[in-house]
Amino acid sequence: MLFTRKAAAVWLSLAFERVLTAQIPLSSHTPSSFYLGIESDLGQWNLDEGPGVNATGHLVFETANSLLQHWANTRHRIGHTIVPGTIPVGTLLYHGAITGPHLPTALDWVSVEPDHSMLFCQGPIETGCWHLTLAVTRPMRVLYFDGNSAAKILEGTLDTQDLLAWSEMKPEWVRNEERRIKDLCKWGQKHGVNGFVRMEMNFEIMICNFSSHMEVISFLNLESIRTGIERGYLPEDPDTSLIYSRISVCHIFELMHSASWRENYPGETRIVLDFSELVSFYDTALVPSLVPRRVGLDRWDHRVAGISPEDIERVQDRLAQALARPPATTSGIDWKTVLRVVVDRYASRLEFIQHLLNLSLDDQSLFDHAQQIQRQLRTVLLPYTVFAALPPITSVTANATNSWAAPVFRECATSQAASIAYRGTTLTPSERLLLQAVRETTHEICRVVTKMWASGMNLGVDAFYPPEQRPEVDHIDTLMGEWKEDVTQLISWLDWSVWVKCRPACDFEEMCYLPTWPFGFFPTLGAPLQAQWDSGSLWPDPNKGEWKRPQTKCIRRREPYSF
Repeated sequence: MLFTRKAAAVWLSLAFERVLTAQIPLSSHTPSSFYLGIESDLGQWNLDEGPGVNATGHLVFETANSLLQHWANTRHRIGHTIVPGTIPVGTLLYHGAITGPHLPTALDWVSVEPDHSMLFCQGPIETGCWHLTLAVTRPMRVLYFDGNSAAKILEGTLDTQDLLAWSEMKPEWVRNEERRIKDLCKWGQKHGVNGFVRMEMNFEIMICNFSSHMEVISFLNLESIRTGIERGYLPEDPDTSLIYSRISVCHIFELMHSASWRENYPGETRIVLDFSELVSFYDTALVPSLVPRRVGLDRWDHRVAGISPEDIERVQDRLAQALARPPATTSGIDWKTVLRVVVDRYASRLEFIQHLLNLSLDDQSLFDHAQQIQRQLRTVLLPYTVFAALPPITSVTANATNSWAAPVFRECATSQAASIAYRGTTLTPSERLLLQAVRETTHEICRVVTKMWASGMNLGVDAFYPPEQRPEVDHIDTLMGEWKEDVTQLISWLDWSVWVKCRPACDFEEMCYLPTWPFGFFPTLGAPLQAQWDSGSLWPDPNKGEWKRPQTKCIRRREPYSF
């Protein structure tokens, strides 16, 4: 056994050596052209200079990274992005026929999950309901509105659709879905668009022409679900009504459960978005009129309302140009993956560093703990720690500035986007916006992490650069406080929905849930639109509490259910 272990160790050592010797360096010296286009002036890489107050690159980044993901678009309901897309051949779509056994021929809705469409499969208990399954026969061009864009509320969820359909917001038409789909499809007909994708409890598509792009797979007469929506269908027997009530709650819960399958990345994959033609209302060059309206507001409060007529026209023109552009003219860059790589690289490590900084410690363990965090920071920056930038071991002192770390900051900040920016790739206006979003986001991540790492080096908590004397406890405590403030501000600024989760994690019989429209949003029956949320309403005001700023909670996966 001992011989076998030794032989295996020798074999692994020889194999590793062979791999290393087989790797031929590209060059013994880095050519000067390698950094072509990257500014050589390190003065601009200031570790103490944060993003501008009106910067929106991180907002473009996170909204683009969250497209077609239920979780992020439930948390931030008011959409700021419109994106062309395609529904591939073979995709199944579903329609619950409210009107009985009649195939839709023109304007109507379909869902991507039968759990969703079955909610609209309504009919008397005696005759059942009709449920249609369709298959896409040729690629269907669609337009996607992000956010909770099928929520019929006055708080801005319909803003981007209204601008496209009517060139203005029409709050008095918030429930006029028939007019909305008619006018959107009228616009779409001019640009080859046959559907508009929105998120309700799950994703739905407003179809402009059922006789185009789809074929019928089945049209089944099914048992009606007892949702309680049509009170006339419920029996008078109170015991039976209780059974129906339980079925109703169960179906609603399972509808939310099916939506949770698309909560996070990669989201709804049956709709393929074209990121190269994305239009964002956070694009300050395209929509400058919204910049002053966001000053001092949290992201929860951002609205498209207040946009100027000139900017509306510019957005409509940009979308028209995008839909007219042949696919061959785009760069071919997989922007969805580019964005996700950044999130994958930094999200869990920043979260873990924040966790370490939130632990309660005594003075005896403070130095060792600071060294652990310093190792985490070093790990994040390892691929960018330019050897020439490192100071001699003897030169790191507690009074040193962080300017020596600027090359590390630069390499970290430019690594994700350098090849896209400096190879002369032809980019669309939307791609240039996404490129700038990646740059601004990684710039701030790398600035903060490099600053924290360099401060640890300077104080003497880096095991690779040990000081002559261990730093005083007060100095370490001050450093940890600065680190905690830095990483907390960074995570708040990035505002990635990947960090939004139930803490502690839910039990097996529970699921993590964010308050989701329409549950809790229905108006009091008969109340005027503007008086929906008065003190007499049975439902919460969406401008207040968890409905305005949705917070996670664990809800049961089995009876008795509750939201």
